[in-house]
Amino acid sequence: MKQAKVLSDQELKRVLAVVQQGRHSARNRLAIMLSHFAGLRVGEIAQLRWGDVLGSDGQLLDRITLRPETTKGRKGRTVFLCEKLARELRRYHVEANVTVEAHRPLLLTQKRTAFTPNTLCQLMGEMYRAAGVQGASSHSGRRWFITQLAHKGISAKVIMTLAGHRHLTTTQRYIDVNDQMMRSAVDVL
Repeated sequence: MKQAKVLSDQELKRVLAVVQQGRHSARNRLAIMLSHFAGLRVGEIAQLRWGDVLGSDGQLLDRITLRPETTKGRKGRTVFLCEKLARELRRYHVEANVTVEAHRPLLLTQKRTAFTPNTLCQLMGEMYRAAGVQGASSHSGRRWFITQLAHKGISAKVIMTLAGHRHLTTTQRYIDVNDQMMRSAVDVL
């Protein structure tokens, strides 16, 4: 089975720019960013609730604690927020125009209902196609996240834990390698 494309930085910028111009731009931009900057699976994104990202005081948390029932393998995990994603969540909180209650879904469909993993997967595919990115899918962001961490020298054990993988070999399959990366690697010698 062919793996989802890992976007280049330019392709990711193009996707975010195209999303910004369309309907439901704040929601769609957040969905893409949760995938790319937190490495969340589409099913995990679809099941996020306001209470997962905001504390009881209404302030943004510095991490998302995924409940076991929302993760693959039913093993909860903690996802830390980078500053880019934290800014996007704050922005979305202001622009969302929804009733913010802990139990309510973070992302809503046009019909104001929770996304299913399948409908969010289809939406992400549409966003990538609209930006002209071929071969990308809802899993592209997760692969981008893991690849970026690996190429920045983050420990494989840390990446494996952030990704919620049980085995290092699973994490290794996500890491994309291209000619530029190999050139950069030998240039350090």
